[in-house]
Amino acid sequence: MGEIQSKRFDEPDEVLSLPNLTGQILILGEWYVGRYIHDPGWCWSKDVKPQVGTTSCEFHHLGIALAGSILVTTTDGAQRTISTGEAYDIPPGHDACVVGDEPFIAIDFLGARDWARSTVEGERILASLLFTDIVGSTAIATRLGDIAWMDLLSRHNDRVRMEIDRFRGYESKTTGDGFLAVFDSASQAARCAAEICRVARKDGIEVRTGVHSGEVKRYPDSVQGLAVHVAARIAALAGPGEVLLSASTVALLEGSSLSFVDAGEHELRGVEGKRRIYRLVTDHSI
Repeated sequence: MGEIQSKRFDEPDEVLSLPNLTGQILILGEWYVGRYIHDPGWCWSKDVKPQVGTTSCEFHHLGIALAGSILVTTTDGAQRTISTGEAYDIPPGHDACVVGDEPFIAIDFLGARDWARSTVEGERILASLLFTDIVGSTAIATRLGDIAWMDLLSRHNDRVRMEIDRFRGYESKTTGDGFLAVFDSASQAARCAAEICRVARKDGIEVRTGVHSGEVKRYPDSVQGLAVHVAARIAALAGPGEVLLSASTVALLEGSSLSFVDAGEHELRGVEGKRRIYRLVTDHSI
């Protein structure tokens, strides 16, 4: 059983200070919670974009507005004003600007660890990479037709993004019917992969997933390096509902409650040498 924790925002673990923006960040075990004060005139594209370098805010925000109002505009042109007392769920890919002369004050439960933080271009970091892919997507799309397929894909993407957020990863890119997500924890990446496979079945589809841990170069809107290609090739080996892990990921899982079995050595297309692969043991993969 976990311990009960509580902290005060006036005694934060971290402080974020940007033009027209102040944030107080609390760390509660594995969770980060932020309270942000956006001054009148604040706009993401004006005050945060120069710091992070992406064309839009690529973070998923889930929180509560405590004061003021903010206008959110998504990359496809949808708009919504969020005001005092409202809970909000804002998907990645948006701009946001304070409305009126009152500061917009909000508490965010997602993305507080990394939101509005600068990225050193080309910085090398150790990360656990998760690739997902829908099994037989072309056949499913042909059987359902374009409209039904797009509805199914949209619903699936929402479920995947929810799990990536829940396990404290961030979405690096989509691949049509799959995702590349980045985690700073191997166990969180593996657990997220298993949950994505599980929730996909709610929509009658199967997903293959692969997790690999290694160094990548981090850029404002992507990660690059051999590790990305290795993760993609491992995912391609997986069967329906299967989570495959690289040896480097398994090494980082020592001491976790996760179980896995040896799936043998495999040659990965475009990658030199053979790699030992492991299969995560879940309720449906024993």
